[in-house]
Amino acid sequence: MKKSLVLGTLLLGASAFGFELTSSGIENGYIKEKYGQYGTENIKGMPSLSLPLEWKGVPEGTKSFALVMQDYDAIPVTGFSWIHWVAVIPGSYTKLEENASLTNKDIIQGVNSWISSMGGLSKAEASHFGGPAPPDKEHTYEITIYALDKEIKLENGYYLNELYKEMEGHVLDSATLEGVYKTK
Repeated sequence: MKKSLVLGTLLLGASAFGFELTSSGIENGYIKEKYGQYGTENIKGMPSLSLPLEWKGVPEGTKSFALVMQDYDAIPVTGFSWIHWVAVIPGSYTKLEENASLTNKDIIQGVNSWISSMGGLSKAEASHFGGPAPPDKEHTYEITIYALDKEIKLENGYYLNELYKEMEGHVLDSATLEGVYKTK
């Protein structure tokens, strides 16, 4: 009886946490400066040093992951939610190293909002991580990873709506992480 109670508690405890996303680039709820406008890495003014990310509790049957990073606090300033990073990640991965956006050739990346007239970058330049650069005040950034039951077949430079169409009906689970970027 005791043995099955302990086993049941362990199993419940493990599944209670589910799919989880973390980043050592976010401390006490704040994104470290180097991953945004105060960092030294950039592509024509777009912060380009991507955050390290790690996930666990991956659902059984996962064949790929989709990653979306957005800034909803940008809506009053730009008129739309600013897309910072869109990526398709192989299903065998459980983390992305710092700067994976520029160094990892296994991830397929879509365009971010730096392609807009407000960012002015080309499609190729904007098909990477485009870090936080809030123009008015601190903004909260939402990073969501989706576990998918199929491999997504898109080419670098796709748009977020194309990814969402490919994902429809194939999301096993998702995990979201938020981080605030400070302004000086």
